[in-house]
Amino acid sequence: MPHDRVPQRLRSNAKRMRKEMTEAERRLWNQIRAHRLMGLGFRRQVPIGGYIADFACPQHKLIIEVDGTQHAHPGAAFHDRQRTSKLGETGWTVVRFWNHEVMKELNDVCEHIVGLVREVSPHAFQE
Repeated sequence: MPHDRVPQRLRSNAKRMRKEMTEAERRLWNQIRAHRLMGLGFRRQVPIGGYIADFACPQHKLIIEVDGTQHAHPGAAFHDRQRTSKLGETGWTVVRFWNHEVMKELNDVCEHIVGLVREVSPHAFQE
């Protein structure tokens, strides 16, 4: 899959964010990294379309965002909706989970992710 040019500033921010993941991001990453979740390949803190996605599964064009309480504020929520819309226009599906969901309901979060992959790619898990 060809890559778009990524501005150096965005690339540097993504690299920094990989080193400074939140506890919720770390917990989810431990479940989905290295194809641990049903063989799905995820990358973390990935520059996509001028944004940095928390986690992305390029094969199925799925982005997973793990949001803290700052995303509940009206301005942030508006920005998140715009971002989701713009990424959707380029073919990506964006799903958001709150930190507390990842921390307390990790199995449910993972099941939801697998369900979404089945929706966007019905043949994803067939041999």
